[in-house]
This record gives sequence, structure tokens and C-alpha cells, in this order.
Amino acid sequence: MPRIDRRLLYSFDWILLAILMGVCGMALMNLYSASYPPLPYGIPPYIKQCYLFLLGLASIVFILCFDYRELHFWNYPFYILIVLLLLFVLFAGNSAGGAQRWINLGLFKLQPSELAKLALVVTLASYYSRKEQPGGYGIRDMVTPVLLTLLPFLLILKQPDLGTALMLGIIFVSMTVFAKVRWQTYGLGLILCSAAGVFAWLYLLKEYQKRRIETLLNPAKDPMGQGYQILQSKIAVGSGEFSGKGYLEGTQGHLHFLPERHTDFAFAVWSEEMGFAGSVTFLSVYFCMLFWGLYAAMTARDRFGVFLSFGVVMLIFWQAVINLLMILGFLPVVGIPLPLVSYGGSSLLTTLFGLGILMNVRMRRFQVGQNADK
Repeated sequence: MPRIDRRLLYSFDWILLAILMGVCGMALMNLYSASYPPLPYGIPPYIKQCYLFLLGLASIVFILCFDYRELHFWNYPFYILIVLLLLFVLFAGNSAGGAQRWINLGLFKLQPSELAKLALVVTLASYYSRKEQPGGYGIRDMVTPVLLTLLPFLLILKQPDLGTALMLGIIFVSMTVFAKVRWQTYGLGLILCSAAGVFAWLYLLKEYQKRRIETLLNPAKDPMGQGYQILQSKIAVGSGEFSGKGYLEGTQGHLHFLPERHTDFAFAVWSEEMGFAGSVTFLSVYFCMLFWGLYAAMTARDRFGVFLSFGVVMLIFWQAVINLLMILGFLPVVGIPLPLVSYGGSSLLTTLFGLGILMNVRMRRFQVGQNADK
């Protein structure tokens, strides 16, 4: 049975927990506004998100009961489970909007592709911590991590879910660069990525995905079609001006001009109601959480803890940056949520699982034990 050494409680990261509670409190408040007034039927999104947040907190407590080094053993079983779930989704998953990505669990629909992000972080952290190359990783060393990334990447791309698939690639690149590779590997990787981009544009991307990229360059070309989301989002953000319109007073969201206002465009609702000042305040707290995560990586007791912490931070950081740039019209709409803020059970739980691992690394930073990288 899992148990917590009482001595570890003195090393618990209360600062990270306080920041997390602050971010989630503002996120739930924003979600209430984004779904206001509530529909006369069904459970409101903010109520569901609150239930899942409590489930996520319980999961963090469970994660803290184990030493994070045990993930060295469990990372491949976890990875295989996620791959099996992705295969199940392709054949028997729930469909919506032309995509087949979910498994209906009643309270919420599980999206295995979200869990695949965390599974990849754990798997790559385990690989790079075990197989250390002081001179940098060569081309042969990269075969295994590339294959481990490519399998879920292709399964997610098949759903289709281009945004989540690209996130796997971004996680892989971030952790690989952090691990340090040789210059020859960079050169070959650049050539292969360029060739893959051309091939994807010609043969893999669907027409609506190409239109999203074209819309980025000129959203006014199709203001009632592909450009509608970006234009309405920019209007919502701009109309908030410095101090905002006030809580529950946003017109773009409440008058239903802004689509997906409680999911991918949740932060546009916050910007309209809280303005520039409120947005800066929120983002300061949010990115303070990520900087504290990097501090966790710096103070980790072993190489595995360093890569785990860094990978979790990159998982949240890049999703946040892409979502914010998408809302502002600097990137095409690719369906990447803002972690902890956008409505979605799978995204919320995956992020909280990752933060639980981060807290685990911080809590055991002073613990002395056997070398985890054996």
C-alpha cells in the first residue's frame, strides 16, 4: 500500500500548490462567465470542471505517495496502455465534428491523445536519463525516441487531431534539445522535418486544415467561415481595452459572437471582461507557476527528475503559448487548449497529473537514495 514518509511533508512544495490553486480559481471563475447564463438542461461546464478539478487534486495526493523514480519501471506499461487506447479510439471511439477522439466515461469523455502527451514526457525522460551521452546524442541514439514519438503521433494524426499530434513533436524537440544532440543530428533533423512538412502539405493535410493556415495570413478573406473565430477573438480581446468590461459583462461571449468560448477561446472571455490589466495579472501568475517548475528541474536530485520536471513544464508552456498566439491571430486555429483554463476533462486531468509529478520531484529533492539512473 502507498504511504507517505512524514519527513517528506516538510519538503512539500506549498508555493507551487498555492499558485496552482490561484490559477484554477481564476479559471473556474472565467469558465462560469464563459458558460453564463447556464442552459436549463444538463450539468453546466463549470460544475463538471469543478468535479474534475477535485478528482485531479485527489490524484495528486495519490501520485505523491510514490517515489517518482518508480516511473522508470512503469513508463513503458503506461506508454503501451496509451497506444492501445489510441487504437481503440480509431475503431470504437466517439465521434464529433468529423473527428473520432473520445471514449465516453459518463461524467466526461476521455481523450487518450491528451494522456499521450504526458506518457511521451515520462517515456523520453526515462530514455534520456538512462542513456546519457556526454558528447551529445548521435543519429543512432535518436532512433528509439523518434520511433516512440512517431507511433502515437501517427495514431493521433489519423483521428484526425493535427494540433495534438504537433504537440507531441514539439515535446520531443524540446526534450531532445535539452538533452543535447550533436550538430550532425541537428542538420539531418532539419532536412527531414522540411521534407516531412512539404509531404504533409501535399498529401496528408485535409483541405480544411490548409484553409486554416491560409486564413492566418488573411482572416478577412473569409470572415464568416474559416476567419470567423480569429476575427471574433481579436475583437473580444481588443474590446476589453485596459480595465475590461467587467465580470459577466462581456458582449462577445454572452451574445454568442465568440465560438468555443469555454474551450479553446476561454482566455478571450477573460481578456474582454478583465482587460489588459487583468490579462497581465493572470498571465503573471500562470507563468510564475511554470518558472517555479523550471526551478524544480534545477533542484531535482537526479537526472530523471530533471527531465521529468522540464518535460512537464514544456508540456504546459507550449500549449499555453500556442493557445494565446492562436487567440491573438498569430497562429492558425489548431484546437490546442489553454491548460487548466479551457474546459475539458482530459486536458485538465493530464495537466494536474503532470503537476503532481512535478510536486513529487520537488518533495523528494532532499531525499538520499539509490541512483535512479541505473
